[in-house]
Amino acid sequence: MNATGALLCAVDLRKSYGSTPALDGAHFGVRPGEVIAVMGPSGSGKSTLLHCLAGIVRADSGQVLYRGRELSAMSDAERSALRRGEFGFVFQFGQLVPELTCLENVALPLRLNGVRRREAESRALEWMERLEVAGVRAKRPGEVSGGQGQRVAVARSLVTGPSVLFADEPTGALDSLNGERVMELLTGAARDTRAAVVLVTHEARVAAYADWEIVVRDGRTRDMERIS
Repeated sequence: MNATGALLCAVDLRKSYGSTPALDGAHFGVRPGEVIAVMGPSGSGKSTLLHCLAGIVRADSGQVLYRGRELSAMSDAERSALRRGEFGFVFQFGQLVPELTCLENVALPLRLNGVRRREAESRALEWMERLEVAGVRAKRPGEVSGGQGQRVAVARSLVTGPSVLFADEPTGALDSLNGERVMELLTGAARDTRAAVVLVTHEARVAAYADWEIVVRDGRTRDMERIS
């Protein structure tokens, strides 16, 4: 992929765990409002690529640039601030806080950024309405269905207005019907807000929601044709 004009890009990323290479010269680029599906077999390096792009894992060599600035040149505090505000995350199992209500879970990123409770919960409720889960706002994660819980997790990932949304197998724990609805809502909301989406998946039906598909194999990336 041509990374010109990319919001987030990676150049020649290499990362090994001991003697095992996870990334071996991977390249990547995503623009505002664009959805990129990262596909590949288990152990191919796709999750490692996502973690490097998000600044969670530091590559052994190569560059990850966000808005033209290299992540490795940022302090730990700066990278943490990025992940709290400008980056959003959705994981396979949602990872909601079980002791909090669904509304409190969605509001949590705002509260961690110093937003007052009333304002945080008001903004959280707006996103829950958009993701069609306002009706479970007073329930705890263990009291809602898997599909509802994952939509709550998507609302939480979007509540701060991130520029980049990282979704790691976001429908992997859902049946096909709930998975389709989560992807419709996730990609629709991201495109409306011009958030770039990095979507790791092994499912073709999930990748079909993306603009581009990148295949990772043996730690290397290969661009595919534009999907839509």
